[in-house]
Amino acid sequence: MKKIITLTGDLGSGKSTVSAILCKKLNYDYIYTGKIQRQIAQRYNMTTLELNKYAETHPEIDEEIDATFKLLNNSTDLIVDSRLAWFFIPNSFKVFLKTDMKIAAQRIIEDNNRQNEKKYNSLNDAIANIIARKTSENKRYLELYDADCANLDNFNLVVDTSDITPEKAAEIIINEYKKFYNLL
Repeated sequence: MKKIITLTGDLGSGKSTVSAILCKKLNYDYIYTGKIQRQIAQRYNMTTLELNKYAETHPEIDEEIDATFKLLNNSTDLIVDSRLAWFFIPNSFKVFLKTDMKIAAQRIIEDNNRQNEKKYNSLNDAIANIIARKTSENKRYLELYDADCANLDNFNLVVDTSDITPEKAAEIIINEYKKFYNLL
């Protein structure tokens, strides 16, 4: 049986941190959109928001990113952090991480590992950027694939990471994942 956990969610919800914990605890490999998108943004000398806006009229950007994830259906023991992995890998255990917008913005402001992303002047600036990026992405995914990332019914599990540690989020995911695949 192909066992894959796909993670998507709000910007700043802890997807990368939770994914790293899941990989360590399950001894799974890790593939994520952020790295691919940041590499493309760097190649185009853009921020990730600029790349998202650019991709609205240049479908080759999404095609390049999405092609990677479409090929993963035959993989196993994998954590995939991607906005559309749940869509491209339909037999995966699909997880959505959500978080309060202010908490997400603060996390992003404090994250020094985010390269090729705009540095924010204020919390409100970060929130506005998060909303713009999410709106841009959701619009493209609806137009390209009729995939609605905002519809939480698309996911097997929704975890609110606003007030829990990444370790607790990973624990919840692993427990539900084991139930999903009857691994208990």
